[in-house]
Amino acid sequence: MAYLSGIILVDAPASALNNSGGDPEASTDNAVATKVIKTRHGAYPYVSAQAFRYWLRTTLASAAAAGELPWINSPIFREQKVAYTDGNPIEYWEDDLFGYMRAPSRRTEAAAARQADQSRVGRETPTTGEITRVSPFRVSPLIAIAPVTLTRDFGTMSRHEGDPVPHEHQFYRAVLKGLISLNLHAVGTFSEVQRSGYRNLDDNRVKQAVDAGLEYIAQEKSYRLKIDDRIERVAALLKGLALVSGGAKQALHYTDVSPVVILAGVFKGGNDPLQYVVGAGPDGQLRIHTDALKEMVRAWGDQMISPLYAGWVQGFYDDQRSALEKALQEIAQDSDLRQPPLEYRLDHPRAILSQLTEDLGGEQSSAWMA
Repeated sequence: MAYLSGIILVDAPASALNNSGGDPEASTDNAVATKVIKTRHGAYPYVSAQAFRYWLRTTLASAAAAGELPWINSPIFREQKVAYTDGNPIEYWEDDLFGYMRAPSRRTEAAAARQADQSRVGRETPTTGEITRVSPFRVSPLIAIAPVTLTRDFGTMSRHEGDPVPHEHQFYRAVLKGLISLNLHAVGTFSEVQRSGYRNLDDNRVKQAVDAGLEYIAQEKSYRLKIDDRIERVAALLKGLALVSGGAKQALHYTDVSPVVILAGVFKGGNDPLQYVVGAGPDGQLRIHTDALKEMVRAWGDQMISPLYAGWVQGFYDDQRSALEKALQEIAQDSDLRQPPLEYRLDHPRAILSQLTEDLGGEQSSAWMA
């Protein structure tokens, strides 16, 4: 079972990408605080995994609407205080890659609410019981690599007669790091196991899978799309990751949230060996830990079944990009670290994700997607 795992960095030079509501320490009532992790070493701003996944979902939907990417979003239905997607991974790529939980109420008022939603957002797939799909795409919070001192910006609304209305908000300067992982085996593979948390398909969806000619894997009690369809869905996700946009306070702190750095590879297991390769030095500035990279290749080389994909934007810590390139060259020439020697690709993050997409459809696709 193979996983595409790695890390991404987002440069936030003066940003407030994910906020937590009111600021109790502010001098005005109209104040907004950013999300931070407070430790004895200081405050680490972060973007929640839910926020980043939302940015990616909306980016994919927008790109599909513009004809830039193939992608099929799932409609959302609501019953009073409960909301859920259609939960049909056969039809909707979003449900396949981002997962779902579906346990609709059978109460009369809930049924009426679903019926009203169908007239607004489209047809609902009838559901005969509870279904759940664990997301094949996983992401950690994006956390600052070093603690920062938060800045409070004071402003006013004064385009009217009378006293101005004061307001405040926090922002920060940081490099945010997050982990990403995609279970390549799970993409396009849907379980009918009658077990809580594992049942992706109910009776109606199983019938749809059979009618659509999906392959049945008896050992796993699962139905699977054709490999070309599965690769197409992964390729769309990766291209969307290169284009991702979003975040709070963009009108005041416009921030490009597409990755400025990505390090990734295909591994046999779901661990992420790359997470300690990039971090902060003693001065709090970004640093490539070249010894950690070499140790990772030595320790995890037998689990790595792809080249190492390294995307790094020129102009962003160029000295560290050069250090990474030198280390990769040394590793590729060191036969004692790994046999066969490590292959790598180094380019702009968007070009690297495009290269990864091409390689995914190559001769190794059957091994990666098995």
